[in-house]
Parts: sequence; structure tokens; C-alpha cells
Amino acid sequence: MDLTALLAQLQLTDSTFPSGLYTLSHGLEGYTQLGLAGPDDLPVLLADLLRHGVGPGDATALVLAHRAVSEGDEDLLVAVDRRLHAIKLNRELRVAAARTGRQVLDTAVRVFGEPVTVRGEAGARRAAALARLAALVGKGATPGNHAVVVGAVHATLGVPEAQAVVGDLFAFASGWTGAAVRLGRVDFRQAQAVLYGAHPEIVRAARAALAARDPHDVHGSTPLADTVSAAHERAPARLFTT
Repeated sequence: MDLTALLAQLQLTDSTFPSGLYTLSHGLEGYTQLGLAGPDDLPVLLADLLRHGVGPGDATALVLAHRAVSEGDEDLLVAVDRRLHAIKLNRELRVAAARTGRQVLDTAVRVFGEPVTVRGEAGARRAAALARLAALVGKGATPGNHAVVVGAVHATLGVPEAQAVVGDLFAFASGWTGAAVRLGRVDFRQAQAVLYGAHPEIVRAARAALAARDPHDVHGSTPLADTVSAAHERAPARLFTT
């Protein structure tokens, strides 16, 4: 195991990394506002998102973005990013994905692209790869969705794609259950039980994402979640942006 890559992954997926993900409930607040997110509902809602939304959508895009950067294929990277953006049907979800992605990229360029003198040739390649991605996003060639940026950054840091996608899916589930606590749906211990119970779905979603071969493999089908998200966008009061 490359412990340096593992440390970089842990830093990137840590809740203190300034990505802005703490502002997102991933639709859970909308369910709560409609009275559809009681403690017994949470495992089912999370499993549905992992199986039909985040798994085939964001996780799959992350894997393909990782491969695109590893192979130096910028056309594939842009195609994956645009595809992921297109399948996010609600404006607030699209905006949030691009906003958090750009925040991750901005921080990654400053943090992971800086110590070239310490990292040597590998550091120089990493800085160049992050700079190219930042240029693509900056000129509007690609939206810079969070999952795509994270996949690309993981590739530049040498994090294996399987490790990268499992880590990001876990970070999503952890953030989602954390939002459930902040919304008063469950306490901390109950949230940990929900998170642990989601491990099989995380593994299944990761394996499906790793089997992807083409940008058209990026998809999602969560009609109820999309409807709830559309209502949440117009809610008179909101704790979260999604």
C-alpha cells in the first residue's frame, strides 16, 4: 500500500477539507420538510440514493475521471463532466455540484500542487495536471462537478481508483447521516448505525462504478428525490443548500 497516497486521500475526504459539502443535505432536508424522513426511513432513503443516484452517477463519473487523468485524456474528462452535469435534473443540485467541485479544485491546486521542490518530478507532474484541470474549468470547457474533480485529484495524487471511489462513497454516506443528525432525525449513535448498515450498498455501488467503460455509463434514476429537491429549492426556510 502506498501510504503517501493513502494520507492524501484521507486529507481530501476529511470533513475539515474546505469543499463546502457541509452545506449539503443531498435532498434529506427536503424529505424532512415533507415529513418523509423519520428514523426508520433513513436506511431506505440512503440505500436508494446509493443504488440509483450517487452510485451510477457521481461514483461512476469519479472512476471515469480518474482514468481520464491517469491516461492524459482531457476529451474524456470533459465528456464525463458534461454528462454528469446533464443528468443532474435540478438546478440546486447542478449548482451545488459545480460550486463544491471548484472549491475542491482551488484548494487542491494550492495544497497538492505547491510542494514541487519537495516532491521532485512527481510533484511537477501533479502540479501540471491540476493546473490543466483548473484551466479547463476556468475557461468554461467543463463544469467541474465535485465527483469529477475529486476523481481527477485522486488520480494526480496516486490514489488507486477502487480506493478513491470507495472513499468518496463513504464520505457521501457519512455526510448524509451527519445531515440527519443536524436535522434532528436521529442522534449520533443512530446515525452511526445507519452508516454502518449502508456498507453493503457502498460496496455494491463501488463495484458497479468500477465496471463503467464509457461516459454514457453515467446515469441516475431518482424521480422522487428529484421532485423533493425541486420543492426544497423553493422552500421559505432552509438549513442546507440542497
